[in-house]
Amino acid sequence: MKKQIKQYVAPRSQHRYCYFCKEKISYIDYKDTSPLKRFISDKGKIRPRRITGTCTQHQSELAASIKRARQVALMDYTSKV
Repeated sequence: MKKQIKQYVAPRSQHRYCYFCKEKISYIDYKDTSPLKRFISDKGKIRPRRITGTCTQHQSELAASIKRARQVALMDYTSKV
């Protein structure tokens, strides 16, 4: 007779609010890289909306400003190993 294994179901996480809406930031400046690093993973990828909680408008602006900062060599494309 097989033993049934109960699977752990994680409780729903709290709703994340958009950082830029909350702080009332109207323009995401690509030259200021310190707030942009918050939205990049360890491997250098841009974190998705479902993880960061940013709204659609700010997520697209965020991605554009991160890409612009990488293009101008203010940020790395990948993390340093």
